[in-house]
Amino acid sequence: MRLVPVVLAAALALAATLVAAARADTMAPVLALKQKQFGTVLATPKHLALYTWNRERDFKVRCTGSCAKQWPPLLVAKGARVPMHVAGVMGDLGSVVRPDGARQLTLDRRPLYTYSGDGPGEVKCNGVDGWFVVRVH
Repeated sequence: MRLVPVVLAAALALAATLVAAARADTMAPVLALKQKQFGTVLATPKHLALYTWNRERDFKVRCTGSCAKQWPPLLVAKGARVPMHVAGVMGDLGSVVRPDGARQLTLDRRPLYTYSGDGPGEVKCNGVDGWFVVRVH
């Protein structure tokens, strides 16, 4: 008779673990962040502004190597599901496979990047060499 409470406790622990894992898999990879200079912008959960590059309007990744060091791509964790929509964000999220095989998050089929010189809540390179912060409407 003592086996029943042990099995029940183990089953509850397993269920809690699976629920937490499911939430992590579908957790929103971006959010709408109020920024004083640009209004509401798209950002990572750590409040780093996200940018797109005008040279990548055709759903192809061109920012690799030294470019990707300066403009780190927003990568999707292996096995993670990308929600198509996030509250407060207009457009469709998705992903594209980078030349190195990693998956990168996209908004309306445009790859998303952070800028290595930005801190949380900062936008330092809007309009530089075809890079633009993603404004949320």
